[in-house]
Amino acid sequence: MSKIAFIFPGQGSQTVGMGKELAEKHPEVQAYFTKADERLDTKLTRVIFEGPQEELTQTTNAQPALLTTSMAILERLKAEGITADYTAGHSLGEYSALVAAGALRFEDAVYAVRKRGEFMEEAVPSGEGTMAAILGMPREPLMEITDFVTNDGHPVGLANLNCPGQIVISGTMKGVELASELAKEKGAKRIIPLQVSGPFHSQLMKPAAEQFISILDSITIDDAIVPVMANVTALPVTDSEEIKRLLIEQLYSPVKWEDSVEKLLGLGVDTFIEVGPGKVLSGLVKKVNRRVKTYAVHDEASLEQTIQSLKEEA
Repeated sequence: MSKIAFIFPGQGSQTVGMGKELAEKHPEVQAYFTKADERLDTKLTRVIFEGPQEELTQTTNAQPALLTTSMAILERLKAEGITADYTAGHSLGEYSALVAAGALRFEDAVYAVRKRGEFMEEAVPSGEGTMAAILGMPREPLMEITDFVTNDGHPVGLANLNCPGQIVISGTMKGVELASELAKEKGAKRIIPLQVSGPFHSQLMKPAAEQFISILDSITIDDAIVPVMANVTALPVTDSEEIKRLLIEQLYSPVKWEDSVEKLLGLGVDTFIEVGPGKVLSGLVKKVNRRVKTYAVHDEASLEQTIQSLKEEA
């Protein structure tokens, strides 16, 4: 019997027009965009459907926009009777995974991620922190480098453990620069500076985490109906108190995506359905295990293709 995991993309996957085609065809999809606008008292849908890209990419817009689009697309999958045994999301995507698993109400989640985006933006003044992708270097030697640079007074650490040979580091401008240079010297294949507005998933995000506690205190978190893979531990979680604690820690802890995929494979998952714009996570899953089945659902055509393939396999 096939086991399915729904996986949800994080910041960086946003594109102008995402979800628009489905929203125009299906009132139940449009309803999510309307609910987001009402809860945030803003014209978020206009930014999602019409742009400009620069405005959509702002952290405070990108986070609720991606959550809304992912949940709207998920509504179509659910209407076709497709359900998951596990859910997982990359960074921001963990909130989509929690809504999908019944632990968070959509309206609460969209409010929470808007505030999360605000606090992340405010935690470190613009231009003081950054991130870079390090390709072709294992995590242990890279961790030695980031520890060395941090101990020298320039905070930097591992932020996203994406797949074999792809790790993102995060910290102060100087910390990331020094760690990148050392990684290159010690054999990293490529260094790619990322266009981000802050040092996400680093210790520099602790002020954001402190502020975020009050937001999570103000919303209801239920036990998850379906186990959710936590970014912080790469283990399935269903307990509401544990979910809350891990969401706070997630702001300043590494996203253990590769480990989460490995764990899901170990739990018998053989089909990963990426719900939301892009195919970033599907690509990362394939790099962990190229034999596993992956689907990316982002519009009517990809939805129909996925449903057809799943029926053929059943």
